[in-house]
Amino acid sequence: MATYTPMIKQYLQVKADYQDAFLFFRLGDFYEMFFEDALKASQELEITLTSREGGGEDRIPMCGVPYHSAPNYIEQLVAKGYKVAICEQTEDPKTAKGVVKREVVQLITPGTMMEGRGLLDKENNFIATVSIFPGNRYGFACSDLSTGESRATLINGSIDELINELSISGAKEVVIDSSFPAEI
Repeated sequence: MATYTPMIKQYLQVKADYQDAFLFFRLGDFYEMFFEDALKASQELEITLTSREGGGEDRIPMCGVPYHSAPNYIEQLVAKGYKVAICEQTEDPKTAKGVVKREVVQLITPGTMMEGRGLLDKENNFIATVSIFPGNRYGFACSDLSTGESRATLINGSIDELINELSISGAKEVVIDSSFPAEI
């Protein structure tokens, strides 16, 4: 295994908790992405793929976007169904000793978009959740975080009724109870 610089080690530690998201890692005036995130983001966003020294023998793939234009790039990724984790510097780089502390301050998914071009004036941006209860009963709730509109219902019946309710809601994202049977 390669020996990485302290900053790349920090990136990898944070990324370990957000494997299913693009990690926008704040470095000064840019959000940078490394390794697989960089390879994939450069294709999805049509931005330049570069590389940098990371402490190992091989250069590390990287790409980045200026922080002030990041919302446009985030919207593009979320519109394609991806998650984006925003990792900010949580201490002043001028007073930091060693690597600047960073942490994820926001996880953006299709259902958690709060602003931007991806939200339409006459269409809700629901995130939904589904739970299963004994006796063919299903809990269904959805909420538009950008407007505060919420709906909830208990469905007594078949899975087809649940699927119909979900379809009617137009939810952009669905969170399913972990006890929900995989075969349904």
